[in-house]
Amino acid sequence: MTTKKILVIDDEDGIREIIQICLEAAAGWDVFTAASGSEGLATAQAEQPDAILLDVMMPDMDGPTTFRQLQAHAATKHIPTILLTAKAKISEQQQFIDLGVTGVITKPFKAQDLVNQICGILNWKK
Repeated sequence: MTTKKILVIDDEDGIREIIQICLEAAAGWDVFTAASGSEGLATAQAEQPDAILLDVMMPDMDGPTTFRQLQAHAATKHIPTILLTAKAKISEQQQFIDLGVTGVITKPFKAQDLVNQICGILNWKK
């Protein structure tokens, strides 16, 4: 079995670091990070990750805009994308699902639960 590659796109350094450490330590996945939507687009095209964790609220290019850009490129439109959001209302989450994202994980999340949440959304075995 090959190691999963995950791209984390979030403008907050601390969030990126926590997610990267958690996914590498708990699941053994290779984790790439990007601090902005535009950096994330370039990294997704170059690295071809198995999944993307994408923050909703970012300056310059927000998560939904970044997701639409990912969907617009043949090289990245197949990559499952999970949004990370502080918006916990079901109606808000439904709007994101309606965009076509694979899933939504609400912040704050427990680091130890993150791998299980990602595996559950993507139907991956741990």
